[in-house]
Amino acid sequence: MSAVAMQPRLTPEQYLALERKATTKSEYLNGYVYAMAGASREHNLIAGNIFGELRFQLRGRPCEVYVNDMRLKVSSTGLYTYPDVAVVCDGPRFEDTHLDTLLNPIVLVEVLSPSTEAYDRGEKFAHYRRLESLQEYFLVAQDRIRVEHYLRQGEQWLLTELSDLDDVLHAVSIGCDLPLREIYAKVELPASEGSKGA
Repeated sequence: MSAVAMQPRLTPEQYLALERKATTKSEYLNGYVYAMAGASREHNLIAGNIFGELRFQLRGRPCEVYVNDMRLKVSSTGLYTYPDVAVVCDGPRFEDTHLDTLLNPIVLVEVLSPSTEAYDRGEKFAHYRRLESLQEYFLVAQDRIRVEHYLRQGEQWLLTELSDLDDVLHAVSIGCDLPLREIYAKVELPASEGSKGA
């Protein structure tokens, strides 16, 4: 979330009316609208790779996968945002008849960037944890091989970290396996990582 909010304060209805006509995406919280920055090549490749793997593995099942442009609302906190990838199963619920603001994701993915990493780990995850439907949250680095997998277990969140291209991310709640080699396919990593994605 950008540190500078665009003024003036808006109601959620005013935000949605503007957002649905806008050519760029913005987040909304507590009356303020926050412009979202564009994404890097690596960010787009990783989000696309994850979307592609999940879409392929979930075909024929009662799940939908969205990438980048599906707005999400955390009803209990009022946050409107755009996760990099969202999965919903057994019937998506939307805020209204526009069907463009999802309420009940089971899995959310954020690809980290220098400008959003602290927010994605901290305040945004605090909002996401308030979603009763959410079972898993993935934080994926774009400058190194690293995926952090948070799995809900009752009131607790269990963290598993993966950092090798031969590792496989097990998305328990949706029964999908995402090899890190596929997540990082065609992503050029710094030389210190020792190799590039295939």
